[in-house]
Amino acid sequence: MRIVDLLKKESIQLNAAPKSKSEAIDMLVELQVKGGNISDREEYKKGIIAREEHASTAVGEGIAIPHAKNKGVKAPSLAAMTVPGGVDYEAPDDEPSNLLFMIAAPENGGDVHLEVLSRLMTILMDEDFRERLIAAADKDGFLKIIDDMETEKYPGEAGEKAADDSGVIMRVLAVTACPTGIAHTYMAAEALEKKGRELGIGVKAETQGSGGAKNILTKEEIAACDGIIIAADKNVDLARFDGRPVLRVPVSDGINKPEELIQKIIQGQASVYHHEGGAVQENTDSEGLGRRLYKHLMNGVSHMLPFVIGGGIIMALSFLLDGGAAGTSAFGSSWILPAFFNKVGNLAFSFMVPILAAFIAQSIADRPGLMVGFVGGSLAASGATFAYFADPTVPIVSAGFLGGLLAGFVGGWFMKVLRKICDKMPQSLEGLKPILIYPVVGLLFIGAFMCLVNPFVGMLNNALTNVLNSMGGSSAIVLGMLVAGMQAIDMGGPINKAAYVFGTASIAMAAGGFSPVMAAVMAGGMVPPLAIALATIFFKNRFTAEERKSGPVNFIMGLSFITEGAIPYAASDPLHVIPSCVVGSAVAGGLSMAFGCASPAPHGGIFVFPVMQNPVGYAAAIAVGAVAGMLMLGLLKKKKVS
Repeated sequence: MRIVDLLKKESIQLNAAPKSKSEAIDMLVELQVKGGNISDREEYKKGIIAREEHASTAVGEGIAIPHAKNKGVKAPSLAAMTVPGGVDYEAPDDEPSNLLFMIAAPENGGDVHLEVLSRLMTILMDEDFRERLIAAADKDGFLKIIDDMETEKYPGEAGEKAADDSGVIMRVLAVTACPTGIAHTYMAAEALEKKGRELGIGVKAETQGSGGAKNILTKEEIAACDGIIIAADKNVDLARFDGRPVLRVPVSDGINKPEELIQKIIQGQASVYHHEGGAVQENTDSEGLGRRLYKHLMNGVSHMLPFVIGGGIIMALSFLLDGGAAGTSAFGSSWILPAFFNKVGNLAFSFMVPILAAFIAQSIADRPGLMVGFVGGSLAASGATFAYFADPTVPIVSAGFLGGLLAGFVGGWFMKVLRKICDKMPQSLEGLKPILIYPVVGLLFIGAFMCLVNPFVGMLNNALTNVLNSMGGSSAIVLGMLVAGMQAIDMGGPINKAAYVFGTASIAMAAGGFSPVMAAVMAGGMVPPLAIALATIFFKNRFTAEERKSGPVNFIMGLSFITEGAIPYAASDPLHVIPSCVVGSAVAGGLSMAFGCASPAPHGGIFVFPVMQNPVGYAAAIAVGAVAGMLMLGLLKKKKVS
């Protein structure tokens, strides 16, 4: 939903001069009424004031965004007001607010107010954009400035390729992707496109995020460009780039080294990519074995996450709704609604290991690996063995998460070798490969292999589960500090992801699906952005004006478990920022363990608090960790000149 679609000229006032916050609210409410989407002025104003009593909606840097969602609103709308002289809106930086937007959302309008708020915060972080809005000569100009900014930030919404409308030739193309598709993906795309504008070089980035591909590269653009940057931590299908110069790097390089990557493309330093068969070809010349293993693993994890998150939260809801049956065998399913949630959640959760194995195998061997990996993962989860087939009374021990990893990698590599062997077959038999040879041979192999290794992997899986479940006291606290601290070391890199995968695996191992380890991991990932956001407020002289401007956004990212918001700060001063964040994260992880907190979901941040064990203690652990990180930043960082 575009801002210009919600903002009418009748709801804009330029060069206003309210004398107080209450007067500014009255003026903005009146502008909303003039826009025609308010059915009850007093009811709407009551909602605005109630929100302000909770906490001021001024976010600093001259911005205030009051908002209300109630029955006094007919349809979503915006009002805007510029106050060149500023008005005291009780901002956290104690500076006057001179750019105010008021959001109105109907009571049954879903989360439209949050979408608009998020979009406003994104574009208003640009200081030049804010200055142009305040200096706008008329309402048409004000709307055009917003429209141009939205078109630049969200080109796919304009209906046509906005990048092409200006006549700029896209010399450099990019595809960005990270395992979760939440933060790194978009940060890398933004960094590359922004650096391209600074250099006067047309750059267009396609993002392959959790919601699907956006800003998709066209055949014409691929044919005309100088080269393509693949900044990704999972495998990307490269078939469409056959014969074009391609540079493959980690997604973090797209964030931290955009100029270097663009110059390599422009200077012809990228090698020409040649696609073979239907597989996602690996660039073995530039990537080591460890990097390739990491990408295959992350491909499995990224596809597994929706099953774990959705299943875990829905399962947890079944127990929340069934508190009266706690302690009985019917707990979680004693009446229809929790029983429904329990069944659906358990079913989704049961696909975790098969999906993990399937997409690891697919990453290695493309489509022929998918079925083999899925069946291998299912056999790992079931604990099937030859001994059981001979004697059904033999106890079954699930190989679990570890068995799924093994099935994915072994199945994928087997299918890759099988494909190379089959390449030597006569061309007349080509059609038999995908429908007969690959599925039958692959299935027989993975079935026999998993039935042989399941007993041994199952014993290892059981041993690890028993260790985790038996941990208590100081050993649990140390483990919590370790995995949480790892989240802050490289903030989304391999160390961070190693702790994250361990936390995700612990959900499958934990009793009832509530994992203390996962809770500690998530706390460790939430603390760095929160600590930095607090430090930009309480230790302003340790940060540049640009860093202070971006500080409030880190509150949103931290509470959403998006550690990557801390990356720009860590990149500019790693010796001081990273140790501070590690300490803050470790404190939060240790306290989370000490307070007995546990999570049924591997993501979600503040939004999954209600379904966690001891959510109050968890919030306290994160708050203490964030404050500890903030204090260390204030102690270690030097004062800035500007």
